[in-house]
Amino acid sequence: MKKALNYLFSCASVVFLLLGNQEAVAQTSHTFALGDSTFMLDSKPFQMISGEMHCARVPKEYWHDRMKMAKAMGLNTIGTYVFWNAHEVVPGKYDFTGNNNIAEFVKAAQQEGLWVVLRPSPYACAEWEFGGYPWWLLKDSTLKVRSKDPQFIGAYTRYINQLAKQLAPLQVTHGGNILMIQIENEYGSYSDDKSYMDLNRKIFRNAGFDGLLFTCDGADQMPKGYLPGYLPAVNGLEDPAQVKQLINKYHNGKGPYYIAEWYPGWFDDWGKKHATVSADESAKKLDKILRAGISINMYMFHGGTTRDFMNGANMNQSNPYAPQVSSYDYDAPLDEAGNATPKYYKFREVITKHLPAGQKLPPVPKNKPSIAISNIKLTGYANVFNYLPKPVIAETPLCFEDLNQAYGFVLYRTTIAKSGLLKLKDLRDFAIVYINGKRIGALDRRLKQDSLLLQNIDKSVTLDILVENNGRINYGPFLTDNRQGITQYVTLNHTVVHNWKMYRLPFTVLQTFKFNSQALKATQPVLYKGTFNLSKVADTYFDMHSFGKGFVFLNGHNLGKYWQIGPQQTLYVPASWLKKGKNEIVIFDQLKSGHHELQALDHSILNQNI
Repeated sequence: MKKALNYLFSCASVVFLLLGNQEAVAQTSHTFALGDSTFMLDSKPFQMISGEMHCARVPKEYWHDRMKMAKAMGLNTIGTYVFWNAHEVVPGKYDFTGNNNIAEFVKAAQQEGLWVVLRPSPYACAEWEFGGYPWWLLKDSTLKVRSKDPQFIGAYTRYINQLAKQLAPLQVTHGGNILMIQIENEYGSYSDDKSYMDLNRKIFRNAGFDGLLFTCDGADQMPKGYLPGYLPAVNGLEDPAQVKQLINKYHNGKGPYYIAEWYPGWFDDWGKKHATVSADESAKKLDKILRAGISINMYMFHGGTTRDFMNGANMNQSNPYAPQVSSYDYDAPLDEAGNATPKYYKFREVITKHLPAGQKLPPVPKNKPSIAISNIKLTGYANVFNYLPKPVIAETPLCFEDLNQAYGFVLYRTTIAKSGLLKLKDLRDFAIVYINGKRIGALDRRLKQDSLLLQNIDKSVTLDILVENNGRINYGPFLTDNRQGITQYVTLNHTVVHNWKMYRLPFTVLQTFKFNSQALKATQPVLYKGTFNLSKVADTYFDMHSFGKGFVFLNGHNLGKYWQIGPQQTLYVPASWLKKGKNEIVIFDQLKSGHHELQALDHSILNQNI
């Protein structure tokens, strides 16, 4: 091994030998550096075997559990994105508490004997709403993300400075377990401005991130996305010879060789088939990569769930808008509930062959118990149109951002007095059209539907258009064109429709709705409330087969979206969000009505399309 070059960081790093009470009982000094062909930990070659997981997608109560599973599979590192929009929902107000406590997440990894590769970017992609950017950046339609736009750079810098207060002390250079920090993310898929990339570097350095910095890109995009002088990692490339050749080319003929995203699974889009990747084939590829001495981060090791309204969407010049499902199971080694899959055990066998001499893996923890719950009665009903807030009035429709709304729904209301072709210019993303409260039809951006023929209208009627943000685009050239709702105007027979009332329905809380016991069969959107009692709690899965499209709250937690088109038909319920005794569920359905009960299964259904 040649002498390590580039960065050499001497540090005192606390290494935790995890006991039952998770107290630190030993302290060791560490160094971490780039060698000519491998990473160097304590001046010895270090092959990073990493797996990705995100604190926002895994209930905080289970962080340690999932990390124990990582250790038992043979991982020595956790890779993790940090989502800006999770930490700064409102400009200038930062949240690093609860499930957003990224510092505690990193410390949990250290307590479990795992290193961390930090990917704060702040653009993440990750099938996450707006790629991790906060929605309020879009309130100024002239602002350009991923650019040197002063407004963007100002907000970006303030956020990174706050993030650094949480995480800079946890770098290996300061005694922590963060080995490296990624700047930007797959920038080559978006643009090629090296001065912008260098500005990213300066922002991170000025904030206090003084450890190793690196970039990552797909193989074809690396020429545009890498930053000269810094380690370029590759995404999606599996052939060891090609990996080495590519990184050598853009890193002065040297390594280390790092696949920052290796895909043993894939994500799902609504309306498309469930994605799977062969466990046997993936295990063979993993063996080949590790045998070549290449470091790796498998994306994902454990995906978890994209809850609330935080799913993203893909779109490019040749493919239509494609929103992602709530489950982020990803066909990963660890499933959505944190249980080992056959893929997990095959990977464990491979990694065992490549362990340092004398090292043994801990036993694999048992899978978590799960329960079925039958006949959860839905006995409370609230017609959403009966509890509308005070409207915003304008001549033409306003988008979500101009209404100061992040996610959820907006009801657009006006009056018309004739039949004809109704057209919504640049609908984002799903709309249901009503005449005098009766549902006439739906429009879906996925299917490039933006028009509907209105018939038999010969007098003044109320036109309602309920519009849902189905997930802002998280990847590709349309990232900057991400405003939601009716983003331009509405025409009827090519004439612009004026005089709109707009009712904001973010559904962040549900206290404003009053439930009664009279069942509703109207085609308008309804909230259904029910309660059920448990003598014991365990993971379960709400079966949404009989419902249409909407979301589910359990004991105040938004579990995510469901949609009858699949492939996801269940919503994962973590045991930590259930209670012994009384539990409360609220279901919103905008497509089907007349629901009276709900079932919960002891397993997920992620592969059924209707």
